[in-house]
Amino acid sequence: MTYIVTLTPEQMADNEDDWLISERFTKGLPTGLDTSDTGTRLVFLVRDNLARSANSGSDGLAEHGRFITWMGSVQRINTVGPVDRSVTIEPMRRCPEAVPLDGPDGILASLPSTHRRHVERALSESAGHCGMETWQALQEALLRRHPELSRYIDWLLAQLNPLDFNVEDAADRAWQEQRDAAQTLTRVTDFPHSALSVWGRPASREEPYLAGLIPDPVENSLIDHDVRVGLGNQVPRFDDWRQRGDVRCDIHVLEDSTGRRLEVVNVNATPVESRLGTDMIYYHHPTHSFVLVQYKRLEPRRKEYRVNKQLLDQMDRLEQVSQLSTKPARSHEWRLSADACFLKFAHWRNGAASSTELAHGMYIPLSYARILLEDDCTLGPKGDASSATRGQSTTSSDRSSRSW
Repeated sequence: MTYIVTLTPEQMADNEDDWLISERFTKGLPTGLDTSDTGTRLVFLVRDNLARSANSGSDGLAEHGRFITWMGSVQRINTVGPVDRSVTIEPMRRCPEAVPLDGPDGILASLPSTHRRHVERALSESAGHCGMETWQALQEALLRRHPELSRYIDWLLAQLNPLDFNVEDAADRAWQEQRDAAQTLTRVTDFPHSALSVWGRPASREEPYLAGLIPDPVENSLIDHDVRVGLGNQVPRFDDWRQRGDVRCDIHVLEDSTGRRLEVVNVNATPVESRLGTDMIYYHHPTHSFVLVQYKRLEPRRKEYRVNKQLLDQMDRLEQVSQLSTKPARSHEWRLSADACFLKFAHWRNGAASSTELAHGMYIPLSYARILLEDDCTLGPKGDASSATRGQSTTSSDRSSRSW
């Protein structure tokens, strides 16, 4: 179903300030309204000025007319008592401009008569809905007259229909790890979790995760670049990347209302089939400090990782990076732990949908990983101390708060 919620100008005025902050609205449904067909689960919030007695309001909407002013998605349908239901609409986005439904230039006039009747029926109640065929006709009419709404609709539909990752596919595994790294960064920096999460598969398997982002339509600061254009000659250390056609890079920048800035660089420097895992580097400009996390994927059934020469060599290289750190000289440089490098042993179940949740697993400081390899607790079934390490079932969000 595609829902239409109709509110008076006064009801809109009472709620809009809250919507701008919470991006959420719960609306009761008329008794008996069928909610069994999920459909698109998009919601259009309509401001009904038809009964308004005064002249046009301060926002300039005409006195007699109905206007789509907000869009959102139904996150859940709530049961209220034995027969009544409500819908929770989240997230919500204000339309860039009010979309008129009535009059010769309105959306209704451009609909075929059958679909126009269905929309009018939905508008006749405080909340109603229309089926898939009417939605398709409505979408076509909306985008024909208001193409700017395409970004809003695409973003909301992607929120409602997250893609499933196939852990048997190398590209999906890489995107899954890169997604987790991106979402870890937004949590560490306290940016919205959804900022880097609405996603569709990129056109090429070699492209990085960020290449598939569907940006928030009202987030003006979200930008992306190709490394061969965005980095330019100002960053000579990336010259070798720019000269290689197989390197894919996307840069996305987030800014909040206080001026804080998060720059996320997502680089795929090797073919997808030969990648050894994802590395995440978090550099904090104010304190000139960094954290490096190397992802290791646990075997999904036994949640086990086999220690091999590759891992040991990577740990050696991480230690070389750690040795570049200087001792703290001022109070803000001091840490509870001197470790800057971590291994993240993570696991995902097959077919897991993309979400804003971090992968289950654990972060292990590099110095602690060395100790674990010498401990009997990491013995594998054959008694070889270097044969396997077994991850405990705990959430990475818990571990990240303890580690960082």
